[in-house]
Amino acid sequence: MRPDTPAENVDHNAEAARLERTAGLYPEDAEHLLLQAAAHHELSGDRPRATTLYDSLLSASTPLDNPHLVRALKAANLWEYGHEAEARAIIDGVRAAAPRDPAAWVIVAESLETHDELEAAQDTFTQGARLLLTDVAEPPYATHPLLFGRHRVRRMLGAPHDEWDALADTLHTAPVSLDELHDPKRVWSLGSDNPAELQAEIARLQSELTTAREALSRPFPVAVLHWPEDELEELTTAYPSLSEEYPSHADHLATIEASLRELSTSGTPNLGIVTGTVPSYEAFAASEASSPADVALLPQYATTLAARGLAVTWPPERGADCWCGLGRAYEGCHGA
Repeated sequence: MRPDTPAENVDHNAEAARLERTAGLYPEDAEHLLLQAAAHHELSGDRPRATTLYDSLLSASTPLDNPHLVRALKAANLWEYGHEAEARAIIDGVRAAAPRDPAAWVIVAESLETHDELEAAQDTFTQGARLLLTDVAEPPYATHPLLFGRHRVRRMLGAPHDEWDALADTLHTAPVSLDELHDPKRVWSLGSDNPAELQAEIARLQSELTTAREALSRPFPVAVLHWPEDELEELTTAYPSLSEEYPSHADHLATIEASLRELSTSGTPNLGIVTGTVPSYEAFAASEASSPADVALLPQYATTLAARGLAVTWPPERGADCWCGLGRAYEGCHGA
């Protein structure tokens, strides 16, 4: 499915089947691909099949990158088709495990919120925020939904603003404020006979829909291909003609940063970096019935890696390590 395909035009069963087949071809990416497939099964209404996929991931011998997220998604799915007790038990387990991934906290808290467990949802959002944001100078982008969700639930409970609610307000960039978006009384205006009130509510809903679409639509980035030094040496040794494309590893790294900055300056959004390996590249070339020495194959390989969810967002967040892998902070390395 293309990232810009309207949701109403998607055959979710067919898309789930395609993703499951792809996971069989790329077992190293199975977690990412099967989570997408499970989401399509949920959207199609086949929630038991989605649970089966979550169970297959959790029972696999290969360790998961994010097992708490898989458990959180499984709990939310189970609750939606009547398995409340099991869902609650999984949610309690996720909270007790205190994962460092904000997505798991958001999923379990929103599941509680959806089922009118507002106090428990607030406690869960707060627990996640306290764990991930205490003594953090600037909240990472991935934690924003945690703060927004906490603000929403507290607004519904009528709780007064605290420091984290104020922080959520400052992070929110849409023209309609969070207080308006999360106002429990907003729904009353939908039954109003006053055209001005209806128009105002339409504007609020459009803003909220835009924010939701941005969160749900995750097109793969425009990605630049990065070769670690040992991989690049192996590549150019096996395919000497590629030395013209990669005269040295230092030049390669500098070209990556320069290319990304140029794309950013031109207004290209959603930029990223994918890291290649020679065996993976050779397998890709074979699948394309082409030679790995073909320079034109390199950007196609990068796009394929990005589509498989392997891109790292550029630029890195403030204080994060540089994308080059040398272990220095980005600001003091290629971000200088």
